[in-house]
Amino acid sequence: MSTVLAYTSPAIGHLFPMVPLLAELKARGHDVHIRTLPRQVPQLTESGFHAGPVDGRILAIEATDYRATNPKAALASSVETFAARARFDAPDLQRAIEGIRPDLLLVDINAWGARILAEHSGLPWATFSPYTPPLPSRGTPPFGPGLAPLPGPLGRARDAVVRRLVIGAVEKLMLPRINALRADISGGMLPPVTGANSMFRTAPLMLVATAGPFEYPHPDWAPDVRMIGALDWEPPAETPSWLGEATAPVVLVTTSSEYQADDAIVRTALAALAGEPYTVVATLPAAEAGSAGAARAAGLDRFQPVPSNARLEHFVPHGPVLDRAAVAITHGGMGATQKALSKGVPVVVVPFGRDQHEVAARVVAADAGVRLSRKRLTPERLREAVHQALGKAPGARRVADGYAAAGGAAAGADALEELVRAGR
Repeated sequence: MSTVLAYTSPAIGHLFPMVPLLAELKARGHDVHIRTLPRQVPQLTESGFHAGPVDGRILAIEATDYRATNPKAALASSVETFAARARFDAPDLQRAIEGIRPDLLLVDINAWGARILAEHSGLPWATFSPYTPPLPSRGTPPFGPGLAPLPGPLGRARDAVVRRLVIGAVEKLMLPRINALRADISGGMLPPVTGANSMFRTAPLMLVATAGPFEYPHPDWAPDVRMIGALDWEPPAETPSWLGEATAPVVLVTTSSEYQADDAIVRTALAALAGEPYTVVATLPAAEAGSAGAARAAGLDRFQPVPSNARLEHFVPHGPVLDRAAVAITHGGMGATQKALSKGVPVVVVPFGRDQHEVAARVVAADAGVRLSRKRLTPERLREAVHQALGKAPGARRVADGYAAAGGAAAGADALEELVRAGR
């Protein structure tokens, strides 16, 4: 059996999808350690993991990409955030390695410094990506704007222009930063990377928590990038009694667990669905998840008055809510959106930034829901989008079947064990 050390970025949207994979490794007899959000350490310890907190200075660096006015600016903002955090997550992982002496490292894709340190360590290691990674692939539009695939010469021409304008511009900003980090963290031992693709594919294995038909086909990603399907985990909690008393179909409304000023989704949903035959359950986890930027998040009292058919919660387990749901309205976070689709629940996606435009594009391409721009977010349009999404349940069920066929945590654990064996 092996000793496994996992390292996450400071967001529960990245931690929670990794937990089923770690639980599978633990169930197979491996000794599993994790460094993550301080607020989540007690729960993980109760679940049987050796859990410890990441360096608190990482949490002080907030993601501010939601303030950007276009996808290129948003990607540039994310570069600044991850590069700043890298100065702390690399030495943080080094300290953990020295204390634990693992046989295998599993590192979150957004922990840039920890990924460089893992590469330099010489240990078997893998990247874990809870969202579609920004890797180029034939027939796939450039990552960021959320463009729909466009086949043929016209599509290739469009994608080439957009790639140069968006990815090319971000690479000009990113590469000097990332190569300076690589030189500094490795003492000059690691060579520079030449682009976003080589930067994200430094690990011998990347596990991606998604699968077709939600994700586009990527035959040119193999064999080092493996899609294992959506991974779903929530802290153990009792189903609220008020949920059992609800007789109307539920509409779940979600916002980001890492603050991004997306409260408008909840405000608009409450107004849009006040007279509709649904029980509306809205969750606003950012204030209590312990993620970076939590202090900026709104409290529940800022949404008064709440319509009689609605309920607001910072946290409620989404699983039992989705078991009763007709539709989920999400901000386009990969975790919340995939959690709904994995239960065959169609979605309305209102993307605000990050990878959310890409998530929304994939929802539309899979015919599993509806996309609504934040600039067009009104109660009338959101109500109509919910009505349209009700007809997308067959697409959502196809996505759920695709996730199940990808193998999930067991497939990921198989790949990691294979990686360890290859390194011995």
